Amino acid sequence: MGNIVAIVGRPNVGKSTFFNRLIKRREAIVDAVSGVTRDRHYGKTDWNGREFSLIDTGGYVVGSDDVFEAEIDKQVELAIDEADAIIFMVDVESGVTGMDEDVAKLLRRVEKPVFLVVNKVDNNARAQDAVEFYALGLGDYYTVASISGSGTGDLLDAIVEALPQKEEVEEEELPRFAVVGRPNAGKSSFINALIGEDRYIVTDIAGTTRDSIDTKYNRFGFEFNLVDTAGIRRKSKVKEDLEFYSVMRSVRAIEHCDVCLLVMDATRGFDGQVQNIFWLAERNRKGIVILVNKWDLVEKDNKTAKDYEKQIRKEIAPFTDVPIIFISVLNKQRIFKAIETAVEVYKNRTKRIKTSVLNEILLPVIEHNPPPAYKGKYVKIKYIMQLPTPQPQFAFFCNLPQYVKEPYKRFLENQLRDRFDFKGVPVSVYMRKK
Repeated sequence: MGNIVAIVGRPNVGKSTFFNRLIKRREAIVDAVSGVTRDRHYGKTDWNGREFSLIDTGGYVVGSDDVFEAEIDKQVELAIDEADAIIFMVDVESGVTGMDEDVAKLLRRVEKPVFLVVNKVDNNARAQDAVEFYALGLGDYYTVASISGSGTGDLLDAIVEALPQKEEVEEEELPRFAVVGRPNAGKSSFINALIGEDRYIVTDIAGTTRDSIDTKYNRFGFEFNLVDTAGIRRKSKVKEDLEFYSVMRSVRAIEHCDVCLLVMDATRGFDGQVQNIFWLAERNRKGIVILVNKWDLVEKDNKTAKDYEKQIRKEIAPFTDVPIIFISVLNKQRIFKAIETAVEVYKNRTKRIKTSVLNEILLPVIEHNPPPAYKGKYVKIKYIMQLPTPQPQFAFFCNLPQYVKEPYKRFLENQLRDRFDFKGVPVSVYMRKK
């Protein structure tokens, strides 16, 4: 299971620069996928082989500084609740401010590892100035310069050291389907409608993380765990509409599932937050099924399902090979279709294609449509195989992998999709030197 590290602090101390610095390093390697930069506040990074998710809480706050006073408390509380470790960032140029003191007061009560990070320390004089941050009562601090990255190594060593080692609980490996979406889209009602018929429930497992509830479910001769991210809410703590909260929840659920059922409200459309959750699932290479709920409330004359679907596909391009199902939880319309589809997507995600079949089918196609020549050099693809990963990834071995550009990779991906059905599943295509 992934650890979550949250970055908190008042505006303009350099949280985003620091965040981008850590994520970029990783994205350049792993996530050379278009659409990656759509959601700038969440990402994965790794250090010394330990992978963790990083959340920049500042990215979720809009508005002026006075609005921020109230917001920052909320963010810090969320980080305290949800993250495994917290980076509290301050800025040596402005020294200790009242707002820093407020945050420190909240963080002093926390049982979790808190790292006080003094940013913008890029010379010796500033390193001397940083001493005043001892006043925050959080013990030792780390000095960094986000812009150049100096000091981040020591900080990351300490963070990775402090992160709880999560035991991998390998009970029985049932497929996990996570029901995600923004608040009030109908996630819980969807789950209740499914589970309403008690005889299908096998057991209730207490949530693996304390905020998502797993239900073991057996239907169509298929057994799986249903993860409800709506889970247990502590109403008092946070106003439900806080975007950050639902994103945090979705992050955990998405990282540990096989297929995401993304429930959206037809009357609100495929808006920014739904898109964030979609790209989150895509970037984690999970299976995805989009469920358009409350379809019964939409005026049908101006919005046919076809137009609506077209609109969504436009937003999720280039990854358009995703099932979209119109449901009404209230009228129990197409709810089981949703589950059947999730099962199909799960099977697509775990599909293994024999090397001999791949080569037999795709090499002739490639011969007909070779990659465009680059600077007078011709790329020859000799051999294809599927990599032994949990989700579909294919290696195409050729003489000049560096000359194969994005559009041609997309062509190859589409050929794979046309011939082997990977509906609902991100497919990765790698060029390798023969």
